[in-house]
Amino acid sequence: MLPRENGHEEPVIRDNRKIDPETGKVRVPADGKAEQPAAPEATAQDGELKAQLTERTADLQRLQAEYTNYRKRVERDRIAVREQAVAGALMELLPVLDDIGRARDHGELNGGFAKVAESLEATLTKLGLSAFGQKGDPFDPTVHEALMHSYSPDVTEPTAIEVLQLGYRMGDRLLRPARVAVAEPEDAPPASSDDDN
Repeated sequence: MLPRENGHEEPVIRDNRKIDPETGKVRVPADGKAEQPAAPEATAQDGELKAQLTERTADLQRLQAEYTNYRKRVERDRIAVREQAVAGALMELLPVLDDIGRARDHGELNGGFAKVAESLEATLTKLGLSAFGQKGDPFDPTVHEALMHSYSPDVTEPTAIEVLQLGYRMGDRLLRPARVAVAEPEDAPPASSDDDN
């Protein structure tokens, strides 16, 4: 610091910028030596550092992709576990729904019990439960279970002529097949047997 007239010292400011802000040109240091270009060893070291940086970046990208896949897999598993739990609970309530249906068929579903039954059915519908199986539906072995079989001139294809027990689905998942009585057309060809050979 430089002494002042009043006894206080003034700070010394040194401008070490390599480019002169007024002219925009490179300043030459006070000793008169210009900076030397980087040694060849420095450029080799820079190449090695760039290779390491590229490798670390690729590692980070791989880790990021693995983490993203992991999160998606965990979310899928969480949804599957929830659906399985809901399906299990719904399966346990199917006999109750059967009892409610029988009571409705016999005219015994009235008063407060009717309101409770409607509320229960509405709640189960919100959870994704849907009933299927109507008299006259074409027989589909993937969703129907045939408990009785007959022939009838009134049908043109295998048809559910009576629904003995409703089937239930939760979304696309089959919880229980509909149990039906099936009728086939009378002119259906007889089943061939191996004895004809």
